[in-house]
Amino acid sequence: MTTGTLAGVILTRNEAHNVADCIAGLAWADEVLVFDSLSSDETIEIAKAAGAKVAQHAFENYGAQRDAALRAVNTDWVFFVDADERVSAELAEEIRGKLGRPERGWWVPRHNYIFGRLTLGAGWYPDYQLRLLHRASARYDPMHPVHETVILDGESGYLEHPLIHYNYRDVAQFIAKQQRYADIEASRRFEQGMRARARTYLGAPAREFYRRFIQLGGYRDGLHGLRLSVLMAWYELQTWRRVARLAQPR
Repeated sequence: MTTGTLAGVILTRNEAHNVADCIAGLAWADEVLVFDSLSSDETIEIAKAAGAKVAQHAFENYGAQRDAALRAVNTDWVFFVDADERVSAELAEEIRGKLGRPERGWWVPRHNYIFGRLTLGAGWYPDYQLRLLHRASARYDPMHPVHETVILDGESGYLEHPLIHYNYRDVAQFIAKQQRYADIEASRRFEQGMRARARTYLGAPAREFYRRFIQLGGYRDGLHGLRLSVLMAWYELQTWRRVARLAQPR
């Protein structure tokens, strides 16, 4: 039995090229909110023309932005979707069928398309995301500003149908986004008292490469998986270099 109202919430910043298709994929929701972090392109105008509600909120970090969006709606349930993600009819039907169950949150798997290719190794599948939330039972952990973490008052379950994620278009976009993640993650590590030692600069990237390519099956994607594993190892190195810079006396 389906009970409760649901809002589809899309976080945006300069997503004019994505937002209309994303909104269209949420037509089954009771309402759609585009929660925008001060876009300078036509995101807002396109979202309104597509029938979505719009709210703007200055971006602090990913966790804080989702938490603010969670408080900006009044529905019983919230389903978070990024602008470059799409909801299939099968996933929409599955979500509607879960709203009457006692679980307070649901993890959804993702099919990540990276550089135009469906990527099933190196940690990108099943890539479960806790996106379907009973609004009054959820909040975001302020200690995780990137790769945000939900604090859920109750049990969670797992959906079967994947959210389609048209992830990084090319290597340049991948590197640009990982650089932003590195800045946020370095600040978190520094604030928690973590410091880089000499061996960290070799050991941490090596461990990340092994985790991605071997443990998480990046090798199954061939050269594509190898490239992604190398890039993520490089991101780990860059994060620790930023931690070291933060630790320097000023």
